Amino acid sequence: MRGFVIVNANLGLLNPLQTSRVKTVALQLYRAGILVAIAFLVREHHLRLRIAGDAPIQLEEVRALLPKTAALLADDSPKMGLRVFDDGGREIGYVVRTAPFTDKIIGYQGPSDTLVVFDADFKVAGVRVRGSRDTREHAGKVVGDPYFLKTWDGMGWDKVAGLIDLEKAGIEGVSGATLTSMAVAEAITKRLRLADEALAKTRPPMRLHARDFGLIIVIVLALVQAFTHTRGRLWIRRGFQVVVIVYVGFIDGRLLAQSLVAGWAANGLPWHLAPGLVLLAAAALAVPWTTRKPLYCQHICPHGAAQELLGRVRRKKLAVPRSLAAGLRWLPGLLIGVVVVVTMTGLPFDLAGIEPFDAYLIRTAGWATVAVAVIGLAASLFVPMAYCRYGCPTGALLEFIRSHGSSDRFGARDVAAALLLTLVVLLRWQYGHVHDWITAQT
Repeated sequence: MRGFVIVNANLGLLNPLQTSRVKTVALQLYRAGILVAIAFLVREHHLRLRIAGDAPIQLEEVRALLPKTAALLADDSPKMGLRVFDDGGREIGYVVRTAPFTDKIIGYQGPSDTLVVFDADFKVAGVRVRGSRDTREHAGKVVGDPYFLKTWDGMGWDKVAGLIDLEKAGIEGVSGATLTSMAVAEAITKRLRLADEALAKTRPPMRLHARDFGLIIVIVLALVQAFTHTRGRLWIRRGFQVVVIVYVGFIDGRLLAQSLVAGWAANGLPWHLAPGLVLLAAAALAVPWTTRKPLYCQHICPHGAAQELLGRVRRKKLAVPRSLAAGLRWLPGLLIGVVVVVTMTGLPFDLAGIEPFDAYLIRTAGWATVAVAVIGLAASLFVPMAYCRYGCPTGALLEFIRSHGSSDRFGARDVAAALLLTLVVLLRWQYGHVHDWITAQT
C-alpha cells in the first residue's frame, strides 16, 4: 500500500492523502458556490423587480429597436436600467423605462410608461410608449404619431436629461393629445435627470462607531478562545458567555439571523452603515469554512451561550428518541426553504418570527420571536442545546458551510442545498405566474 497511487486523467498522480484533500477542497468549493449562486440570484431577482416593477421589459420590446438584442442584464447602478447584450456577449445598448419613477407626472388623466432605448454610445435608438393610464384615445394618438416618438432619436443621454424647457427645445405635443404627449416627454427627461442626480450623490465614507468597535473586540476575543489554549479554561468561557449575552444580545442587539441574511441578499451589504456587523457575518462564514471552527455558534451567539448556561441548571436530561431526533434535524432546513420562498415571492411574512434573536431587542420584539426564544431556552433545560440542534436555520446555514476535514462526504445536506438552488431558479423564472397566483389568493 505504501507505493499505491490513484491515477486520474484530470488530477494526475495522487496518493490517497492528496486525493482526500482534493475532495475536501472540492466539496467546500461546491458548498460556497451554492451559497454564492443563491445570493446572486436573489440579488439579481430583486434588482430586476425594482427596475421592472409590475411590467418587466421584454426582449422583444428592445429587439424591435436594437435587432441584435440577445440578453438583458439588470444594472445595479443608480441608473436602474437594463444593459443590452448581443449573442457574442458584447454590450450594445442600455434601456430604461419611465415608470414607476415618474408616475406623478400626469397627462390628461394619468401617467404613461415609456421605454427609452439607447445604443452603445448612449444615443437614443428609439422610444416606445409601453402603457398608459391616460384615456385610450389620447394614448392611442401618441403611440400612433411617428414624428413625436422619433423626436428623440439620435439624442445623447446628457442632452435629453438637460431638456428642462421642452417648448424652447422644440418638443411639440401631439395634436389632440397635447397633455398626454407632453407628459410623456417630461417623464423621459425627468427619468434621466433622476438617474444623473442619483449618480452624483457620493456614498458617505465608512465609519466605525462604538458599537462596531464593540463587535470587533468580541470577534477578536472569540478568535482567541477558538484558536488558543484558553478554550479549555472553563472560567474564561463562562465569563465570556455572560459578556456575549449582555453586550451582543441586549446592548448591541445585532445578531445574525435569517431575516438579516435575506435582506442583505436582496438589497446588498450595509458596509458603510454597519461595518462591524458585516465583519461579524464574514467571520462567521469564513472561519468555519476554512478552519472547521464554528466561531459564531460556539463563541459569539448570545442564544447559544444562554442555552449552554441554562443547561447546567438541570443535570438530568431527557433522551430524544432517535427517530424523532432524525425528523427534527430537518426542521432548520425546511425553515431555510420558507425563507427562500418568502424572499423570492415577497409574501407578507415577518422572517424575524421564525427565530429567537429579535427577542433580545426587548422593546421592539414581536410575540412570535419572543415565543421561539422562551420555548428554546426552556427546552435547553431538558435537552442540551435543544434549539441549536433542532430549530436554528441560521446555525444550519453556518454548519453547512463548515468544513469537517477529510472525514467530510457529499451527503443529504448537499443534495438539499442543490434542491434549494433549484427552487430559487424556478421561483425567479416563474415569478410572474407565482406572483399572480399569490395575488389571486390574497
